[in-house]
Amino acid sequence: MTTETAAPTRTETDSLGSREVPADVYWGIHTARALENFPISQRPISVYPDLVTALALVKQAAARANVEIGVLDPVKAEAIERACEEIRGGALHDQFAVGVIQGGAGTSTNMNSNEVIANRALELLGHAKGEYRHLHPIDDVNRSQSTNDTYPTSIKIAMVLTLRRLLVELDLLADSFAAKGAEFHDVLKVGRTQLQDAVPMTLGQEFTGFAHTLAEDVQRLRDVVPLLGEINLGATAIGTGITADPLYADAVRRHLSTLSGMDLVTAPDLIEATSDTGVFMTLSGALKRSAIKLSKICNDLRLLSSGPQAGISEITLPPRQAGSSIMPGKVNPVIPEVVNQVAFSVAGADVTVTMAAEAGQLQLNAFEPVITHSVMQSLQWMTYACQTLRINCVDGIEANRARLTQ
Repeated sequence: MTTETAAPTRTETDSLGSREVPADVYWGIHTARALENFPISQRPISVYPDLVTALALVKQAAARANVEIGVLDPVKAEAIERACEEIRGGALHDQFAVGVIQGGAGTSTNMNSNEVIANRALELLGHAKGEYRHLHPIDDVNRSQSTNDTYPTSIKIAMVLTLRRLLVELDLLADSFAAKGAEFHDVLKVGRTQLQDAVPMTLGQEFTGFAHTLAEDVQRLRDVVPLLGEINLGATAIGTGITADPLYADAVRRHLSTLSGMDLVTAPDLIEATSDTGVFMTLSGALKRSAIKLSKICNDLRLLSSGPQAGISEITLPPRQAGSSIMPGKVNPVIPEVVNQVAFSVAGADVTVTMAAEAGQLQLNAFEPVITHSVMQSLQWMTYACQTLRINCVDGIEANRARLTQ
C-alpha cells in the first residue's frame, strides 16, 4: 500500500492570523484568501497579460521613486526591479492567480502582485519564499502606495497597451475594405434604402464607405488615450497622500512615464481622481460605438452574400466551414456572425461599466474589478474579431459580377 505525501507548505501570517501556503508558489496568504473568497469567474487576472505587465510597470516605477526620495533600501529596490523586469518579459504570469471578479476594489490583485514580486525578489537576494523579514510585500514592494492608486493606474496602463493592438487591427481592417473598394470600383449595382431598390452606385463605393466608417472609429478610440494618461499615483488611500512622501507623486509619475513610454500626468485633484471612473465609461462607450458599427457592416455582408440562389448574392464570402449537418453544400457566413456576437457582448459590457461607475460611493469606487474585466475583455475580443474578419472574410470576398450584370 502506498501512502500519499502531503505537498510541502510554508506558513504565512496576516492581520487575520496564520495559514499554510504551498511552498512552491510565489503568491502568499493574501492571494490564498482571495482564491477562497472569489471563485466566481474561474478566470485569473493573468488572462489579461497586459494587466500583469502594467502591474509590474507600476511596482517597478514605485521602487525607483522610493529609492530616489530615500525611503527604500537600494538593494531591495534593485531586486524588486529585477523581478518586475522578469514579469514584464512574460515570467511568472501564471502566479497572478486571483479571479478577475473580486471584492475589495482590487486589493486582492494588488496584493497578488506584491507577493509575487516580493517572493521572486527574495529569491534573487538569496532567500527563500516567505522570508519577508528580508523584503516585505507591503512594507517594501507596496511602499508609498495603496491599492486605490496603484490599481486604477495599472488598469489604465493595461487598457492603453491592449487598445494599441485593437487600433492596429482596426487600421488593417479598414485598409482591407479600402482595397476591396478599389477592386470593385467598376462594379455597378443598385443602392438600397429600407431594403428597397433606390439609385445606382458601385460596389466599390459601398466597400469604401465601410473603410471610412472604421477609420472614423480608429480616431475616436485614439482620442481616449490621453485621457487614460491621467493617473492618481501618490493619492494612496483616498487622495490625501497619507503615508507617502510629498515628493513621491512626481517621482513615480516620471519613472512610470519612462518605463511605459507613455505621456502620463498626475491628476490635478487626487481626491476627485481616486473616486472618478469617468474615463472607463468614455473608453467603453467608444468601444461600443465601434462594435455596433462593425456589427452593422457584418449585417450588410450577410445580406449582400445571401443566397446564393434565392438571395441578393451580390458578393461571395470565402467559405470557411460546412454550414449544416442536414443540408449538404450549405455554407454559412460564420465570420460575420461571430463578429456580430462580439458586438453584442461589447454592448452588454458597456452597460456593466455604466452601472459599476454609478455604484461608486464617496471617496472610492469598489467596483473597478468588474469595470476592468468588462473593458479588457471587450478590447481583446474586438481585436480578435477585427483580425478574423479581415483574414478569414474580407480579404477573400469576391464580387458576383455575373449576377450584377443581369
